[in-house]
Amino acid sequence: MNSLSDMDNFPKDYYKIWRRKEDRMSDIILEMNHITKEFSGVKALDDVNLKVKQGEIHGLCGENGAGKSTLMNILSGVYGHGTYTGDVIYKGETCRFNHIKDSEAKGIVIIHQELALSPLLSVAENVFLGNEQTTIKGVIDWTETRKKAAEMLAKVGLEHENVNVPVGTLGVGKQQLIEIAKAMAKKVDLLILDEPTAALNDEESRKLLDIMLDLKKQGVTCIIISHKLNELEYVCDSLTIIRDGHTIETLTKGQDDFGEERVIKGMVGRELTNRYPVREGVTIGDVVFEVNNWNVYHPDDAERQMIKDVNIKVHAGEVVGLAGLMGAGRTEFAMSVFGKSYGQKISGTVKINGKEVHLNSVKDAINNKLAYVSEDRKTYGLVLIDSIKRNMTMAALRNFFSKKGVVNENEEIVSAEEYKKRINVKSNSIEQVVGSLSGGNQQKVVLAKWMLTQPDVLILDEPTRGIDVGAKYEIYCVINDLAKAGKAVIVISSEMQEIIGTCDRVYVINEGEIAGELNKDEVSQEKIMQKIMAHNRKGE
Repeated sequence: MNSLSDMDNFPKDYYKIWRRKEDRMSDIILEMNHITKEFSGVKALDDVNLKVKQGEIHGLCGENGAGKSTLMNILSGVYGHGTYTGDVIYKGETCRFNHIKDSEAKGIVIIHQELALSPLLSVAENVFLGNEQTTIKGVIDWTETRKKAAEMLAKVGLEHENVNVPVGTLGVGKQQLIEIAKAMAKKVDLLILDEPTAALNDEESRKLLDIMLDLKKQGVTCIIISHKLNELEYVCDSLTIIRDGHTIETLTKGQDDFGEERVIKGMVGRELTNRYPVREGVTIGDVVFEVNNWNVYHPDDAERQMIKDVNIKVHAGEVVGLAGLMGAGRTEFAMSVFGKSYGQKISGTVKINGKEVHLNSVKDAINNKLAYVSEDRKTYGLVLIDSIKRNMTMAALRNFFSKKGVVNENEEIVSAEEYKKRINVKSNSIEQVVGSLSGGNQQKVVLAKWMLTQPDVLILDEPTRGIDVGAKYEIYCVINDLAKAGKAVIVISSEMQEIIGTCDRVYVINEGEIAGELNKDEVSQEKIMQKIMAHNRKGE
């Protein structure tokens, strides 16, 4: 057909078939065909295929290390053309991106899990970072920058935000929305969000997901990577499952089962009937860890009390949860106990195995058999440019792997290999750089690091944040093994179901105080919230 007039001579049935095919083709904004990517001879992606429709929210899910982020890094040009095989077809055109700027020029913007904001620069400066608003002479037009920044913020629900304040003074939830505003300023057509709600509470997460739905109405196509399956079910039109570097299936809302159990089966390759493994053969022993009358003040404000007269105790073989809302003081309490890593004017007593100990430094804590797995594994838990072996052994190096300052490397290797196998760290070898691992495997390395110090008390702060259901299950099994070994374990988690599923007893913390205590038989989300609300009323 060379012209519209040729349609008159074209059979109507054939025309309808051709038209439907054309409509279907125009619906597809992105195709990634037969994508294969290797790292050091290991296939991270193996013949992966993905199709995304114009104007939809498309989810990507799979276990840690399945290849989701690698696939999106190929799409955004982080891994340039030639480092992989296969085709990226965007808006009908085969693309060969060699740099992230190449994809951004086409309207593809990626927001990584680690926010790319400069904390000391203002909100307006961050919104146009790398995309500065300049005059004809190349000078930054600050009036225009602030005006347009305010316009972009309004699109993500931050219309009342001061664009002149340093972005580092804002909460993580607002920073995540500013990242989206930054993407909008680049005239985004396809927005990729990698674990956007990993560090957010439920309220902030819901707000961000609703912003995504608003962007969809504005014609923006979104791809979201997330381990929070309830969020994917809420926001996505389609969902592609990747397992071990292969595309397993794509589910469509309204046609396929979008339920969590169905998606988990696709992710792990089997039914996961019990998210929390049963803890058997554990005898609760004597009190191992006890904190009395614990008080802590803010590190930058000596008049602001963060922790007020907290008293807790944990027995041998017992897993105790610290539940509460974001900002309740759980992490502040844990860090202040662990070698006074947080706060000032700290008072109170700590007893381990019935003996009062003075933990004035992290070294003191380690020497007294206390370990703390931080909620921020990349800042406080790992040296990302070093090997798995070094990261596993660093905390135990002085007490277990060296003599008179000389490191026994053979013992290091043996122990690292043992723990790599014991907690199933998926890697090429113990010499692999830990920063190249998936989030779940990084978390396992942090756990191994502290387990190698042979602690009697282990505090786990958000131990499963940002990792998939399969890796979560493995970490729950590790927690059970620690309890069976007679350790005293404290779990801090923002996921109430995790607290309920893993803990024998729960302390509810609110505004830096113990709001209540619940045993295994009575703990529930409702009871936890009742304790918090009752404590709030008491404060009034």
